[in-house]
Amino acid sequence: MIRTLLLCAGGQYTRGNGELVQQWRQQPDGILWLDIQDEVTPEVRALLQGFGCDELAIKDCSRARHPPKVENFDSNAFLVFRGISQIDEALDLVPQQLGVWVGSNFLITVHSGHAVSVEHFLESAAPDNLLQSPSTLALGLLHYAKGRYLEKLMAAEERIGDLEDQLLGEQSNEALKELVAYRTRLRKLRRIFNYHQRMAETILNDGCPLLGTGDDGSYHIRRNLYDRCERVSSLCTLYYELCGDLVEGYISLTSHQLNNTMKILTIITAIFVPITFIAGLYGMNFDNMPELHYEYGYFFVLGVIFALAVAMIVLFKKIRWL
Repeated sequence: MIRTLLLCAGGQYTRGNGELVQQWRQQPDGILWLDIQDEVTPEVRALLQGFGCDELAIKDCSRARHPPKVENFDSNAFLVFRGISQIDEALDLVPQQLGVWVGSNFLITVHSGHAVSVEHFLESAAPDNLLQSPSTLALGLLHYAKGRYLEKLMAAEERIGDLEDQLLGEQSNEALKELVAYRTRLRKLRRIFNYHQRMAETILNDGCPLLGTGDDGSYHIRRNLYDRCERVSSLCTLYYELCGDLVEGYISLTSHQLNNTMKILTIITAIFVPITFIAGLYGMNFDNMPELHYEYGYFFVLGVIFALAVAMIVLFKKIRWL
């Protein structure tokens, strides 16, 4: 599906399909937003080539998974961004790749499936006059998408706090499984956010003639985009490390409890080893064992066993094993 939004020289907006492209070519002062919600077919490829889009950039956009990046060309700037197709409360992400070409008088967005950020600005572009500056609109798309990531991360913070409390309760095993799942998903998100942060840093510091350079009018927009990308990346790293600390802390606590249990069992075993030896020795019942016929032998052996047990308990307490 191809949708277009044309801003004419007089400030009038026209919405339509692919037929507005030819009308835009006949208006040198017009600004066009071309949104392609489809795979990169040969027809789409030919359409993009008509706007001067580089062939390698088109190939990058057509790939199902490509690291986010920004590239500068003579007539346009090309961006690849990893947006959100679907994400739940457990941060299970189904990403959506968004390809953006920014020219002096046009903006092209290419994506497969429904794109929330595109829909948001496509509906509000006319009243907000965002299309008057394609670079501002492109940066706004990225800023809005990062805002959706930020909302999901902030929502996950409360859940991670609840899981921390559950680790000390009766549902510790379930909480541990969920924390491990959070950690795995946060690791994947952190990789995406690192790409986004580097891309935003490139746009901010290195600049681009079609996205803004130096301290021009678009600096604060580029700065806001970088700040949001940096915040999302740092929060993701924080939550990833927090989940890791909670998992490792739970394992350490469980190991400590197990060590205490094993220590008690070892002490009990150590106490009963000499007692078992004495009982086994006098349980052989040889006829030539003189102690077997001693009148008070039974009580004497019981006394020795009791004395050994008490002595070992006192010894273990003295060396602080108990």
